[in-house]
Amino acid sequence: MNTDVEDYIKAVTPKRSERLNSIHSLILRLYPQAIVDMKYKMPTYTVGDGWVALANQKNYISLYTCSYHHIASFKIKNPRIRTGKGCINFKDSDDLPIRDIERVIKHAIEQPKPNNSR
Repeated sequence: MNTDVEDYIKAVTPKRSERLNSIHSLILRLYPQAIVDMKYKMPTYTVGDGWVALANQKNYISLYTCSYHHIASFKIKNPRIRTGKGCINFKDSDDLPIRDIERVIKHAIEQPKPNNSR
């Protein structure tokens, strides 16, 4: 693992660290060949043209995909979890629906260019 990413994950509260590490591990399990670095001061995972990023925010952790089409089905299945235009914001009290997160990650990595973005 990239040392900067390790330090980023270790620097947050234990609960946040556990949640970030859970998503981090999922991404690397799905894409062991991913290039992992710190773009825009957050862990970023790139495979070809596709990418996702994680961030620790004040009140939540975020999974960034940079396009609504990557998270559209997640938003429908998980209406209580806050989303942005291309990101999902997990409050500490939110469950992490791992299967749905996995689908978002795969979509962002494998279909990086939107067919019909919003």
